[in-house]
Amino acid sequence: MQFLPGQKPPYDLTYDDVFLVPNRTDVASRFDVDLATADGSGTTIPLVVANMTAVAGRRMAETVARRGGIVVLPQDLPLAAAASTIAFVKSRSLTADTPVSLDPDHSISEAVALIHKRAHGAVVVVDGGRPVGVVTEAACADVDRFARLREVAATDFVQAPVESSPRAVFDALEAAHAELAVLTAPDGTLAGILTRTGAVRAGIYAPAVDARGALRVAAAVGINGDVAAKAKALVDAGADLLVIDTAHGHQAKMLETLRAVADLGLGVPLVAGNVVSADGTRDLAAAGADIVKVGVGPGAMCTTRMMTGVGRPQFSAVAECSAAARELGVHVWADGGVRHPRDVALALAAGAANVMIGSWFAGTYESPGDLRIDRDGNAYKESFGMASKRAVAARTAADSAFDRARKGLFEEGISSSRMRLDPERPGVEDLIDHICSGVRSACTYAGARSLAELHERAVLGVQSAAGFAEGRPLPSGW
Repeated sequence: MQFLPGQKPPYDLTYDDVFLVPNRTDVASRFDVDLATADGSGTTIPLVVANMTAVAGRRMAETVARRGGIVVLPQDLPLAAAASTIAFVKSRSLTADTPVSLDPDHSISEAVALIHKRAHGAVVVVDGGRPVGVVTEAACADVDRFARLREVAATDFVQAPVESSPRAVFDALEAAHAELAVLTAPDGTLAGILTRTGAVRAGIYAPAVDARGALRVAAAVGINGDVAAKAKALVDAGADLLVIDTAHGHQAKMLETLRAVADLGLGVPLVAGNVVSADGTRDLAAAGADIVKVGVGPGAMCTTRMMTGVGRPQFSAVAECSAAARELGVHVWADGGVRHPRDVALALAAGAANVMIGSWFAGTYESPGDLRIDRDGNAYKESFGMASKRAVAARTAADSAFDRARKGLFEEGISSSRMRLDPERPGVEDLIDHICSGVRSACTYAGARSLAELHERAVLGVQSAAGFAEGRPLPSGW
């Protein structure tokens, strides 16, 4: 990475402040770009879903890993629940989505409550484990909520063996003018669902898998309590990567905890953070971190900078930390501050091996929250910061009433924010397409066939606020 001659300013920069300069290129197609990372995480696209309670659940973990990213389960998740989620993700198909299924005697109201748990917008009706019908939201419209699913289920749905190739499933859907196929196991039981778009995506993305070919999932721990024991239990449960996470990662307690976990030799990459300086990166690497998480204050739900004045503009933080990490043979993740695909591309150009996404993915079908509708008919989900009142209450539930009250005086972060589902991109896979399309294009403009080449070849310039505004499209209606 280099700046245009005379362009590097004497102050720190964030993503809006910089732009990529097109280079001469022989990269003919976006699909000639390899988005796999080399940080040991196993991701085939450079996206990590942050360990936020409002974002990182089992549906998100399954879906993102199928497309090549990885989800970090929240540190507040009880160990038994974390182990159950890890087992669930490991058992999922690398191609087919997990459907919502109900019996024929379930009611319309039960189907309507569950139908938005998956982006494909359908419930598979099963009898004895075998699919006998498909119910869509449209089929439930203007129907008595107490009617049974057998009364509205479509029985002429497309079926295919689960071992069918995605292209064969797509061709079957094309011939039937249908949107989704029900996949069945050799014994005829329900095995999954594959949509037209899912079949196409299966030919574009490579899933993030472990040595046994199962989907990958990560888990987070804090720095308080018996962290080493919890870390070992999570790895024993199947976690492929551990994130040791605290807001201020450059502190003695973090270094002590990180050393204790590293000394266990668990055999998985260790991520630690957060820091924003070369010194912080070096100290975490020396204590055993394979990956350093970079970012203080740039998150959409974070009020740290306004409360404390602490933090650093994210582009400069990532650039400095990644340079220090490279000298030590470790890697960095850029955590926070991304709001557009360009920001992800710029973080990678600055040297990040992966980019963490949080609130941006909260407003999707796959996030854990319930889908709600506002008075104007817009669908949304609620998101909240991990230092907010809501998150702190969950994290301190086992404390005494006095200790909870005392900690409650020092909450930061937003406790409730409505994250609207974008009608054009309501599912996390839609957003992954959106982001990866932008990153692939950025690589072709830079003349890079890989993320390493993007960092090596990137030429950046500094722009004014007016320069950034010039690049934004006009709102509709102009």
